[in-house]
Amino acid sequence: MATSYFQDGVSSPGANGGASVMSPSSPASVPLPRSNALQNRITSVLSALYADLEIRDALSILDDQGLQNTAEARRNLRLDVQQELIECNGGIVQDFGKVADQLKRIGAAIQNLNNSCAEIRRHVSAANRETGPMLDDARTILNDKRQVETKQQLLDAFKAHFVVSDADLATLTSTAEAVNDDFFRVLLRVKKIHQDSQVLLGSENQRLGLEILEQSSKHLNAAFQKLYRWVQREFKTLDLENPQISTAIRRALRVLAERPNLFQNCLDFFAEAREDILSKNFYAALTGAPVDHDHPVMGKAIELSAHDPLRYVSDMLAWAHSATVSEREALEVLFISEGDEIAKSIQTGIESEPWSRTEEQDTLVVFDGRKALSQLVDRNLAGVFRQLRQRTEQVIQSHEDAILAYKISNLVLFYGTIFANLLGEHSSLLETLRPLADTAMRSFRSITRDHVANLQASLTISPDDLAPPDFLVEALDTLQVLMKSYDTSIVTSDRTQRITGFQPVMQEALDPFLAGCENITNRLRDPSNHIFALNCLLTTKENLRRYAFADRTTDLQPRIEEHEGELTKAMHAWFLRQSGLDTLVENVARVEDLGSSYKDPNQLASIAQQLDAFLPTATEDARTFLGQLEDRTLARRVIEQGAEQFCEDFEEIEGLIVQADEMRAAQINGEVEEEVFLRDVFPRTGDEIRVLLS
Repeated sequence: MATSYFQDGVSSPGANGGASVMSPSSPASVPLPRSNALQNRITSVLSALYADLEIRDALSILDDQGLQNTAEARRNLRLDVQQELIECNGGIVQDFGKVADQLKRIGAAIQNLNNSCAEIRRHVSAANRETGPMLDDARTILNDKRQVETKQQLLDAFKAHFVVSDADLATLTSTAEAVNDDFFRVLLRVKKIHQDSQVLLGSENQRLGLEILEQSSKHLNAAFQKLYRWVQREFKTLDLENPQISTAIRRALRVLAERPNLFQNCLDFFAEAREDILSKNFYAALTGAPVDHDHPVMGKAIELSAHDPLRYVSDMLAWAHSATVSEREALEVLFISEGDEIAKSIQTGIESEPWSRTEEQDTLVVFDGRKALSQLVDRNLAGVFRQLRQRTEQVIQSHEDAILAYKISNLVLFYGTIFANLLGEHSSLLETLRPLADTAMRSFRSITRDHVANLQASLTISPDDLAPPDFLVEALDTLQVLMKSYDTSIVTSDRTQRITGFQPVMQEALDPFLAGCENITNRLRDPSNHIFALNCLLTTKENLRRYAFADRTTDLQPRIEEHEGELTKAMHAWFLRQSGLDTLVENVARVEDLGSSYKDPNQLASIAQQLDAFLPTATEDARTFLGQLEDRTLARRVIEQGAEQFCEDFEEIEGLIVQADEMRAAQINGEVEEEVFLRDVFPRTGDEIRVLLS
């Protein structure tokens, strides 16, 4: 449209039907100002930026009007636009007139509302003036009501916390009421009241706190007295053998521990009752007579089934050990199963009642439940151990048997170790039990010494066969029994302690008999004394080697070697004497000592004949010489050593003879035709001797 408009403006003829104003051939010329204005106009139009939004909007509006690009339309365009604008403004004025009418009506309504509000304010002000005093009174009353309600709530809370009902007081203090969960519940509440009442002492109203504190203390004292009497009644009928011990009694003891004095009194009463019951049970186990018909004796009576005194003592100790274990386990369930609650309760009671402390409690820092348990077990079993000690002492005194006394001592020591592990080293029961071992050992020493005294006559008589005497054999047999008893009863694994522990027994049961053998040895001649000593020492050594704690090889071996050396010397002397070589050994030490034998070789020939007669049976004769030595290995070794020494002596004599013949041959130098040489008279050589004596 814009393009066509400019094209029409340029190419269309003028109003007078003339040619185009731009045509150069037009004869009529246009005045110059008009031509410049048109060019400026065209230039302005052509230089306009049609991408401008305003131009684009204007062109869009023209398109919407549906106008044709005619001269009339162009002339009337401004008028049409203005006309349309006037019409739009008129419509707007009409619309605003309607709005003005509506605003007038709204203003009238608002005025009416303002009038109504003013009227209402006047009525409200009048009402406020009339009801003001009543509202003030109502606020005062409501405030008083809230204060009363708060005080009532405080009173209800105070009564609920600090006041105990009559029914709860009856449950807590009346002996007709049972000690059950309700009792402990009320007791816990009263203890809480007693504790919280101390807070009231710091408030303004101390009198109330004092009254509640006094009242709660009285209720607590009555409750603990009731609990104390109930526990005592329960202890009378309490059956510790029943594994299902009532939880109520355990709880009662834990609570009663807060009153240490009452708790200790209950323990004393319980200990006396248990001591009486256990003493009766022990007597029933011994005799078979039941304490009552409800508790018959299981099995045979100890006095009827144990005919052996050692078995009798062992059964009594076994019963006491079983009773101790059962008692401790039952008391652990009764006193220790609640953990450290009893200890904590006792500590709490001591701290809450400082005026009731004793000197011992003043120094007590922590209550030891285990130690207290052991002490209670000691007290409960004191009667049993007194009876046990009396009957064991009767057995020891009525039997003059050293082995029995020693076995009883070992048995008591063995059980003493078990009880020490069970109850502790400082248990009072051990103070009753351990003296029994000392009594048995004194009896053992006394009986052993009496036996040694009775054997004094036998200690000087040597047996014909040089075998260990009967008293030594008997002593070693007895010692075997003692060593076996010691080995089965000792519990320590320390070798030094085991050896040290058995030494006193060795000193009593062996050393006197070895001393008797030594006396007999001193009265015998060689070589019988050495054979007898070796028989005794070797027998003793072999018997003692069976148990490491009794082995005396270190002490006996030097003595054995000493006697063996002496016996070897005797064997050597026997070889020399039987072979006749002793004459040569004693008299010939140099070559010159053989000079006389050349003049009279008969003596040397006689010795050679005796040697030849001796050698074939020398070994058998030597065995016969040592026939009473019981250790054949030792006898063979002694013969070999004696024969070796004999061969060395022979070789020494042989060497002297050879030297003498050589010297003799050099002296005569063949001048004497029938000269006798000693080698011809004494032809045996050392090698032949060794072969014959091997």
